Amino acid sequence: MKLLLDEMYTGLKEYFEALGYQVTTAQEAGLKSAKDRDIVEYAGKKGLLLVTQDQKPAELAKLLGVRCVFISNLIIAKLVDQQIKDLNL
Repeated sequence: MKLLLDEMYTGLKEYFEALGYQVTTAQEAGLKSAKDRDIVEYAGKKGLLLVTQDQKPAELAKLLGVRCVFISNLIIAKLVDQQIKDLNL
């Protein structure tokens, strides 16, 4: 699986690579500060799965048929909640 990490996730590149993914960051692709549509279209043309925390590119990806993982604040909150529960506090 090949991923395109949106700007806010650049720091996760090494982690995803360690998990076996081929990863390109928006910066590496020359998309630093690019418009949302440009990022989505790049992912689509290159056959990459876009990973983003921004709702607009996630929605554009859905409209344009580009594969995308949207990491919402709700998802983050649920992960933190589960981690807290796992600590049995």
